[in-house]
Amino acid sequence: MKGLILMKSKKLMKGVAIATIAAMSMGMLAGCGGGKDEAKEYKVGVVQLVQHGALDQANAGMIAGLADNGFVEGENLVVKQENAQNDQSNLQSIAQSFIADEVDLILAIATPAAQVMAANTEEIPIVGTAITSFEGAGLVESDDAPGYNVTGTNDMNPVEEQVNLLLQLKPDAKVIGTIYTAAEVNSQIQVDLLDKVAAAKGLTVEKRTIQNVNDIQQAAQSLVGVADALWLPTDNNVASAMPNVVGVTDPAGIITVPGAESMVTAGCTATYGFSYYDIGYNAGVMAAQILKGEADPATLPVQSPKAEDLTAIINTDAVELLGLEVPQDLMDSAKKVTTDIN
Repeated sequence: MKGLILMKSKKLMKGVAIATIAAMSMGMLAGCGGGKDEAKEYKVGVVQLVQHGALDQANAGMIAGLADNGFVEGENLVVKQENAQNDQSNLQSIAQSFIADEVDLILAIATPAAQVMAANTEEIPIVGTAITSFEGAGLVESDDAPGYNVTGTNDMNPVEEQVNLLLQLKPDAKVIGTIYTAAEVNSQIQVDLLDKVAAAKGLTVEKRTIQNVNDIQQAAQSLVGVADALWLPTDNNVASAMPNVVGVTDPAGIITVPGAESMVTAGCTATYGFSYYDIGYNAGVMAAQILKGEADPATLPVQSPKAEDLTAIINTDAVELLGLEVPQDLMDSAKKVTTDIN
């Protein structure tokens, strides 16, 4: 009886060993592929709210971030690029087309674009960029723990540093003018920050709200003789029509400090900020992690620009045009750009 039990035990152990080896082999084969299916062609929908320098740079950065992490357009990635031309109905149509195309992931550039995408799908992962506040826009429960199918990189401006730069360029400024779209949540958040910073420095803020780009020139003209300098948020209407602003402020000798470098190269005087290409690139890296199955948007924290990536940016053409005397230490440390009229 003891021998029979021993024989059965040996057979059982042999069977367990074979099963274990087989399971390990299957695990090794499965592990070779990781979370990413090497043979699969991935589909990504990219929606950009409107065309202007900052968003264009973010778009290019996103595609580069994906490519550098294994998702290359024309190889294993199909990219469906859409521009909503700042139109809400276009955003709705784009969202529905992405859902119908069964894209694997949506890249949303600018706050309204991300909001409409999120309102239309809770299933498709959404990675946003050029969004001032994911929390403020109702896209996430919190930046640290998004909780939904949305995450990405924000473009929260260093408003206090920008006002400090404005005062370096215009030390006697007492009244700061600003122009922004009333319906843009991201712009309102930035203007609220401006109010706090200005109050702490004893400055007055003169606000002009617009509905669309057609209102910009009149808003700028109404600030001539009222504001000593202009601070502009990364408002999508304003950023897409900078000539309408500087066409008024330059002849009046008013300096303009906007929220983005692309607005400086479009004619504004200077800013203190970061690269939109970089925040787009970081969003692309996050998208690649999600596509590989390495991350879940619900638990992947929203990223902010790093302090070490911030720098002063001065438009030397605008400085010369306005006859400004820029402190030498500021000029030495700043990134110098010129106006790009294209």
